[in-house]
Amino acid sequence: MAKADYYDTLGVGRDVDATGLKSAFRKLAMQFHPDRNPDDPVAEQKFKEINEAYEVLKDGEKRAAYDRFGHAAFQNGGGPGGFTGDFGSSMSDIFEDIFGDMMGARRGARTGGRERGADLRYNMEVTLEEAYEGKTAQISVPTAVTCETCSGSGSKPGSSPVTCATCAGAGRVRASQGFFSIERTCPACQGRGEVISDPCSDCSGSGRVTRERSLSVNIPAGVEDGVRIRLAGEGEAGARGGPSGDLYIFLSIRPHEFFQRDGADLFCRIPISMTSAALGGQFEVATLDGSKARVKVPQGTQTGKQFRLKGKGMPVMRSNALGDLYIQVVTETPQNLSRQQRELLEEFERLSSEKNSPESAGFLSRMKSFLDGLAD
Repeated sequence: MAKADYYDTLGVGRDVDATGLKSAFRKLAMQFHPDRNPDDPVAEQKFKEINEAYEVLKDGEKRAAYDRFGHAAFQNGGGPGGFTGDFGSSMSDIFEDIFGDMMGARRGARTGGRERGADLRYNMEVTLEEAYEGKTAQISVPTAVTCETCSGSGSKPGSSPVTCATCAGAGRVRASQGFFSIERTCPACQGRGEVISDPCSDCSGSGRVTRERSLSVNIPAGVEDGVRIRLAGEGEAGARGGPSGDLYIFLSIRPHEFFQRDGADLFCRIPISMTSAALGGQFEVATLDGSKARVKVPQGTQTGKQFRLKGKGMPVMRSNALGDLYIQVVTETPQNLSRQQRELLEEFERLSSEKNSPESAGFLSRMKSFLDGLAD
């Protein structure tokens, strides 16, 4: 039985944003939670399915892979397959908003406000020739970098953050509501445990400033359309000295004037004259490695005939293998005939027999038999 689409499972459109996705998940999770549906295997299975869908779609990287490849993106060990009903990570998104960390898992422990920077995406287009050879590209990326004035602390030089008076540095505050003791993120320090009393004038206390960075990206030979290259630590700088995120380069291959690509193989359609197809001949074709290959056309070549040039295709990424180049010939019918040319073709037609055009003669013969059968 095929898996249901993750978006359909959560009842959202493919353009849903993070807020809408979380809202839809929260509603369904509350509805099908095992505690609300004891001894109901249908509800339990539904709960697992919505949890699996949310685990994928809430993660930008996993969602991008799912949008491109569907469930196949996570087969054969590609995650997130292995769901066994352990829904702790997804449910924390819901119950942390309502109950906080009631079980004592103090994830809001004091961190000094250090937060990991966001991952960044950069779209790069390369030519087929560049994909064949590989290249080192220089790119400029506007991003948040660590403030040099305060070294990322967010405090004015000579000062330092102070312990939050509201939560005493815990990052969380506790309040009692009925039978529950609810712990929530501290509203004064946003869970950091510290506040900046004298912020840096250059970054206004964030520990980061926006700059344009120049980076070198290595494009391997044989790279395919849609490949993603990860530059670890080259994303947005973390807040107040936190670790940087990653930069992801998404590659696309520009359409080529002559060649079409299928994996490591290349395909090219080349028109030839009617006389070359009938009498035979040869022609040269340029290849991506900079050389020329000679293609011999035998007598009586028909439109659609393919010729294979072994090893003249694309390199297979991170290997020594090479694909092939397939040349497909298309016979061109003569146009703008002179009087003499027309007379010669008419003479050729008069002298022709079924042996010269066996395929058309055979087809017409079969069609005539078919029509005679209908008449009977």
